[in-house]
Amino acid sequence: MSADQPSDVAPFFSTDSEVEANDDDEDTDGRHGSQEGAEPASGISSKRAFITVLILCYINLLNYMDRFTVAGVLSEIEDYFGIDDGKSGLLQTVFICSYMFLAPFFGYLGDRYNRKLIMIGGITFWSVVTLSSSFTPKGHFWALLLTRGLVGVGEASYSTIAPTIIADLYVGGARTNMLSIFYFAIPVGSGLGYIAGSQVYNVTADWHWALRVTPTLGLVAVLLLFFVVQEPKRGAVESRPEEQLHQTSWIQDLQALSRNRSFLLSTFGFTAVAFVTGSLALWAPTFLLRAAMFSGNKEPCLEGRCSSSESLIFGIITIISGVVGVASGVQVSRLLKRTNPRADPLVCAAGLLMSAPFLFLAIEFAEQSTAATYVFIFLGETFLSMNWAIVADILLYVVVPTRRSTAEAFQIVLSHLFGDAGSPYLIGVVSDSLRRSDSFLWMFRSLQISLLLCSFVAVLGGAFFLATALFIEKDQQRAQGFIPEDDEPIVVSKSGRSTRVSVSSVLI
Repeated sequence: MSADQPSDVAPFFSTDSEVEANDDDEDTDGRHGSQEGAEPASGISSKRAFITVLILCYINLLNYMDRFTVAGVLSEIEDYFGIDDGKSGLLQTVFICSYMFLAPFFGYLGDRYNRKLIMIGGITFWSVVTLSSSFTPKGHFWALLLTRGLVGVGEASYSTIAPTIIADLYVGGARTNMLSIFYFAIPVGSGLGYIAGSQVYNVTADWHWALRVTPTLGLVAVLLLFFVVQEPKRGAVESRPEEQLHQTSWIQDLQALSRNRSFLLSTFGFTAVAFVTGSLALWAPTFLLRAAMFSGNKEPCLEGRCSSSESLIFGIITIISGVVGVASGVQVSRLLKRTNPRADPLVCAAGLLMSAPFLFLAIEFAEQSTAATYVFIFLGETFLSMNWAIVADILLYVVVPTRRSTAEAFQIVLSHLFGDAGSPYLIGVVSDSLRRSDSFLWMFRSLQISLLLCSFVAVLGGAFFLATALFIEKDQQRAQGFIPEDDEPIVVSKSGRSTRVSVSSVLI
C-alpha cells in the first residue's frame, strides 16, 4: 500500500502533520513530540511525566502501606477487642468489599471526567477516614469495621485511575518500565505496612498509633497531586487523541469487555493472585507467631506484645521478594517477547505455578524449621510478584483508552470479589471450624491447614493465564485497530480526506 493511499488504521496511526491538520484550532500542547520544539502528544513534558509516575507510585505505596498496617498489629487488635480469627478476617474483607463495589463507579467517572480531581477528592477522604479509625475505643469493634470499610472509598478512586494516566503518558517498552515502577509500590508498601504497624506499636504500646502514620503522609500526596500532576490527553501518545476515539455508553463498554477473552481470562488469573496475597497478607505474621510458640521458639503470648518480630521479618521478606519478583517478571517477559508474542501471560502462568509448591513447603515446614519457612515464603512471594506489572500491561494493550478506567474497575471487582475480599475471612472461618480447643497446638494446626488452600488456588490461576496465551495476540491486534470487522464502516477525518474504517476498529 502506498503512502498516499488511505489505510483502515490511518486515524489511529497517522503522522504528526496529519494530527495537526485535524487539530488546527488547538494549541501546541496537542501536537506530537516528534516535531522539533513541540510538546509531546500527551501534552505533558517528559520530565513532568516521569515525576507524575513517581508521585503516583508514592500514593500507591501509601495505599498498600495503610492496607497492611492492620495486619502488622492484628494480634494486638484481637486481644484489645477480644475477637476470634473469623472477626479478625472481617477487617480486610469489609475494606475490600467497599473498595470493590465502588471501583466501577470511579471507573465510569475516570473515563469521562478529570482524573486528577477525582484522585484528590478520594485520597483526601481516605486520609480523614483512616485517621478517624485510629480513635476507635474498646468495646466498639463495629466502629473499626465501619471506618476500615470507608477507607475503600478513597482507594477505589485512585486504583482505577492511576494506571490509565501512566498509559496516556507512555507506550511500548517505556510504559512497561513505568508500570514496573508503579507496581513496585505494592510489595514495598505492603512490607512497610507490616514494619510500621509492628514497630510503632513496639514503641508506643498502643496499636492505635500505628494507624496514624499514613494519614499524615496522605496529606503530602494530595498537595503533590494538586500542584505537580497534570491531566494528560487520553490516547494521544498512541496517535489516538480523544477527538478520534469513539466514546460509547457504559453498558456498551461492559459488553465489549465481556467479549474480550484475554481481558477476562487474565482477570481470572489475577483473581487467584489476589486470593493468595490477601490470605498471606493478613494471616502470615499471625501464623508465623503461632508456629514459633507451638515449636517452643517463643514464649506464649500472654500480654499481647509479642508479634513485632514476625511482622518485621515478614515485612522485610515481602519488600525484597516483591521488588525482585516484579523486576524479574518484567525482564523475563521482555526477553521472551523477542521470539514469543505470548510471553506476558506465559510468564504470569509460570510465576503462579512455581509459587504454589514453595508456599506449600513454607506452610508445612513452619513447625520444623523457621529458617526454611522464611526461605520458602521468600521464593513463593517472589514468583507470585512476577504478575503485578505484567497483568496491568496486558489490560492496557488489549483495551482501548476510552475503556481503560472501566476495565480497571471491572478487573478490581472480579479479582477482589472472588479473591482477597473473602479469602482472609474464609481462611479465618475455616481455621475456627477446624480448631478443637484453644490450645497452642490447635491454634497453630487449624490455621496451617486452612492456609494450604493458597497453593491450590495458585495452580488454578496459572491455568487461567495459560488460557490467556491462546487469545492474547488476536485481542491485542483488535484493540490496536489492526483487524477490521465485517460491519458497517464509518467515516473519520484524516488530513482533510475521508477515510473509511470499520466500527469495530474504533470501538473494540
